[in-house]
Amino acid sequence: MRSGGSSPQCKVVVLISGSGSNLQALIDSIASGDSPAQISAVISNRADAYGLQRAQAAGIATLVLDHKQFEGREAFDAALAAAIDAYQPQLVVLAGFMRILSAGFVRHYQGRLLNIHPSLLPKYKGLHTHQRALDAGDREHGCSVHFVTEELDGGPLVVQAVVAIAADDSADTLAQRVHGAEHQIYPLAVRWFAEGRVQLHEQGATLDGQLLPASGQVLHYADS
Repeated sequence: MRSGGSSPQCKVVVLISGSGSNLQALIDSIASGDSPAQISAVISNRADAYGLQRAQAAGIATLVLDHKQFEGREAFDAALAAAIDAYQPQLVVLAGFMRILSAGFVRHYQGRLLNIHPSLLPKYKGLHTHQRALDAGDREHGCSVHFVTEELDGGPLVVQAVVAIAADDSADTLAQRVHGAEHQIYPLAVRWFAEGRVQLHEQGATLDGQLLPASGQVLHYADS
């Protein structure tokens, strides 16, 4: 395991499928000197992903692997893993990567694969999380950063951001505030990993050597 302090930079590969707003938050955090992480490459399964332009503008290497050009999930994931491993990253970050990953891929990156999900896990795994929170009459919603395991949206939590639901919220207005919270906690989680503060053990995720609760570190996010 890596440790903080004088350790070399933590090389990161980011996987995207779309606009890359969380990628941009990571780029900005690293550029500001807040994190010892270094994004070595951004890989997308879609050539039209706007996040590729964000990466290129920041001088980061990009690669497109079109999943439709492969015979099945395992073949694509094998090619994806080979592309990632060419950069020898310590961490792989899923930032809106709209693919369900095979068990073999997940095992290959065990303990060094992070994802962000737009709900307070374990609530609302899967899609349409904002509308589901509204339909349930919830008073709070948010987002979660977690280690990826073979269970969809089910790995140990690192950090969650809680967002209050207003009486007049729509799925769109709620999503906008949750996105703002995502842009706060994803760079934070990546920084913690890069500093060696967050690790995955058999018992779960730890922060500074202490086992995190099932909810991870919980932060309350107030929209400005």
